[in-house]
Amino acid sequence: MAHHKSAKKRIRQIERRTKVNSARRSRIRTFVKKVEEAIQSGDKDRAAEAFRAAQPEMMRGVNKGVIHRNTVARRLSRLSRRINAMGA
Repeated sequence: MAHHKSAKKRIRQIERRTKVNSARRSRIRTFVKKVEEAIQSGDKDRAAEAFRAAQPEMMRGVNKGVIHRNTVARRLSRLSRRINAMGA
């Protein structure tokens, strides 16, 4: 257990930050799941709408340091490709 005042404060900060980060990660997963469900149902308009809603949420995760920039870019690219393939 921490003995220094600064170490105890860091522990408190880490606990708070962990809750915020896990909530943000969960929110990102929910948005991606909505896009996946729309793709599975075959509704291109609904999939595109869900994708437009998921994009800023995922980028916010990048800016907050919750998820890596390249990971988000890869996932967005793959989702976008799948949505575009629906029209063909």
